[in-house]
Amino acid sequence: MVQRPSVTNYTTIVFDCDGVVLHSNKVKTEAFYQATLPYGEAAAQAMVDYHVANGGVSRYKKFAHFLEQIAPNHTTQQGPDLEALLQAYASYVREGLLSCEVAPGLEALREQTPDARWLIVSGGDQAELRDVFAQRGIAEWFDGGIFGSPDTKDEILARELSSGNIQQPALFLGDSKYDHQAASAAGLDFVFLSGWSEVVDWKVWVNEEQLRHYFDIDSAFNHEID
Repeated sequence: MVQRPSVTNYTTIVFDCDGVVLHSNKVKTEAFYQATLPYGEAAAQAMVDYHVANGGVSRYKKFAHFLEQIAPNHTTQQGPDLEALLQAYASYVREGLLSCEVAPGLEALREQTPDARWLIVSGGDQAELRDVFAQRGIAEWFDGGIFGSPDTKDEILARELSSGNIQQPALFLGDSKYDHQAASAAGLDFVFLSGWSEVVDWKVWVNEEQLRHYFDIDSAFNHEID
């Protein structure tokens, strides 16, 4: 049997949102495609490829990259500007975030860690996340705060560590390479959750990095693993 991470040893637990707390990676991938489709199918697919390869990076940076690098290489037609792309994307995403699955075992983990401070540190839009979590009745579990873009994960972690909101020992639960990079740079322990991740060839990567990895929150903390 594989030994589960001992969450009771952590003072702070930091969660990514998409692919960790919410089953929303595919929601956002489709939203990137639909938002950029006015530039043509080739440009929209290139945007999806870029998004998947850069999991955890904010939509602001992704759409800026699209307008600067992707669109000019795939089409000469005019399309929505940055603000319009962001608005279109947000409208596609909102409905999905309100209806997608919440991670199994999340409530049980909250009950196991009554004294730990919980935070969301996401590439998603901060105001959008706070609204969605409130509407879904899970905002109160994240007593350390719900944080997102336009600040990057690196900026958020550095700020919350400096203020004392994140206290060591701290654990980051993520599903992307950027999550691991941000956690490592901030000095947080890291666990990779593969179940909803869009990381290509993740098994090769986690073996190279020698990462602790589990399918989801439920299998990592609430059940023994074969």
